Amino acid sequence: MKKIAVIVTNHKDLGNRGKKTGLWLRELTDFYHEVKDDFEVDIISPKAEKVPIDPRSLPAAVVNGRTRHYYLNKNIQRQLDRPLTPGEVKANEYAGIYFTGGHGTMWDFPDNKELQRMTANIYEKGGIVAAVCHGPSGLLNVRLSDGSPLLSGHLATGFSDLEEKLLGLYKDIPFSLQYEMKERGALVQIAQLPLEACVIESGRLITGQNPASASGVGEKLREQLKDMDRYT
Repeated sequence: MKKIAVIVTNHKDLGNRGKKTGLWLRELTDFYHEVKDDFEVDIISPKAEKVPIDPRSLPAAVVNGRTRHYYLNKNIQRQLDRPLTPGEVKANEYAGIYFTGGHGTMWDFPDNKELQRMTANIYEKGGIVAAVCHGPSGLLNVRLSDGSPLLSGHLATGFSDLEEKLLGLYKDIPFSLQYEMKERGALVQIAQLPLEACVIESGRLITGQNPASASGVGEKLREQLKDMDRYT
């Protein structure tokens, strides 16, 4: 069974106003639901430390039965308590890599050299790279072997400036994800209505705009990997 690397944040502080962040829960559980029957999933983070859950995402585990089911899953809980790190895995074991969101990713994803190398390796060996919401922070500084940014020339999406402002969090973030993706050469596409699902496929790069997009990203990644199996 092919494996997918799911990348999660270790960062729990949102800006300087005492707010907390972490992994946005649905961006793990919704994606996991779409791929679990066909692929093995390893949860990986920059550090071998317990993964913080953004407190604003926890109500979903109360009101949404599926989210609650996976949140209480012993295998997922074990991996969140002690995730793998990039140094403990081999990139060539994975058919795809998926960057979850949560604002914490903006602090510990962009400059992580091991994650950058892992992502480039998977992509250049024919694998799929996917990210949702703030997860594309992990793609900003990924460069391919020819030196070009992974994002350059791709249609892509991520959490928008408008969505940050609607949530009152624009002053708390270290940079504008939308702007930085454009600076890397991405052709950024944003949904007409904020917080509505938006999933974009650009070859073997799949991105989703916000939490509502996580299931769609999982569906597209699953479909692409299964199509690859049909023609190999």
